[in-house]
Amino acid sequence: METKFWTVDKDVDGKRNYPQIVEAAQLLKAGEVVAFPTETVYGLGANALSDTAVSKIFAAKGRPADNPLIVHISDVEQLEILIDDIPKTAALLINEFWPGPLTLILKRKPDTVSSLVTAGLDTVAVRMPDHPVALSLINAAGVPVAAPSANKSGKPSPTLAGHVLADLDGKIAGVVDGGSTGVGVESTVLDCTTEIPVILRPGGLPKEEIERVIELVDQDPALQHSDLTPKSPGMKYRHYAPSAPLFLADGDKEWIQKLIDKERASGHKVGVLAPRESAHFYKADAVAVCGTRADLGTVAQTLYHALRSFDEKKLDIIYAEVYPVQGVGVAVMNRLEKAAAHRKITQGKN
Repeated sequence: METKFWTVDKDVDGKRNYPQIVEAAQLLKAGEVVAFPTETVYGLGANALSDTAVSKIFAAKGRPADNPLIVHISDVEQLEILIDDIPKTAALLINEFWPGPLTLILKRKPDTVSSLVTAGLDTVAVRMPDHPVALSLINAAGVPVAAPSANKSGKPSPTLAGHVLADLDGKIAGVVDGGSTGVGVESTVLDCTTEIPVILRPGGLPKEEIERVIELVDQDPALQHSDLTPKSPGMKYRHYAPSAPLFLADGDKEWIQKLIDKERASGHKVGVLAPRESAHFYKADAVAVCGTRADLGTVAQTLYHALRSFDEKKLDIIYAEVYPVQGVGVAVMNRLEKAAAHRKITQGKN
């Protein structure tokens, strides 16, 4: 399959019919799969109402069938296609945070969205992306668009169109290049079907921001305890991982350098993932700079790009510094823990 490629300005006017977006939307209408930018990562989109179209997402990604997809909409009216009733809590969050990096899990209407999207559950995950290209494309397609991240299952999510092509060129119908994404980590997933909403996946919208609007918010205990089964089916899988094994290194930079030296003395090629404040200190085969500790949002923005950069180096092992678990740092550490398969070395304990 030839993968078509369109470049569009990231600040498109949603009221104009851009030829590139119209062509991509026509492919979506025809049941094909098209990647497009959102404010979080690039998504791999298909008509959420079509089993045939959605099945192509799973085939292209190699995604497990019990891993539900998030449905993207361009306006609140499209939400009415998917659900019968918007709970008061959800309405408050929609008013405050849509468009934006917040996915809401709601009770779905029967016989509407593809059962492949929901993995057979009676709920559907929905969000409105805060990206002009995404909104314009979904609006032009005229249907809700199911879209997980546009990468091979298990690999780091794409924040550039080039990342999408590296994984999926020849496997999907097209890629809309709208430049680099902004937030860098996926949306926060919030289950609104319970009395107290529950965060199933931390993401671009911190828990503190949600609590500012609805006060009471729980968090799935499995997010902090790897021995528990996550409530969200997709969270049980290994994600975001570079090719070489990744270890979280919780200690000072001098101690981490000793870990590096030991591996290199054994003939191994070593990579380090570190923020700007300490990256220059390390002597390793590859050092990837990942934002700054002074602003964890910059760590989120650059995390996946940094992880992907290691695959070009053919490394044997990678060490990553850890970050404070607060604000968007919760999402950053969730992604790093997944990428490391919860492998962690702590100074003084290992």
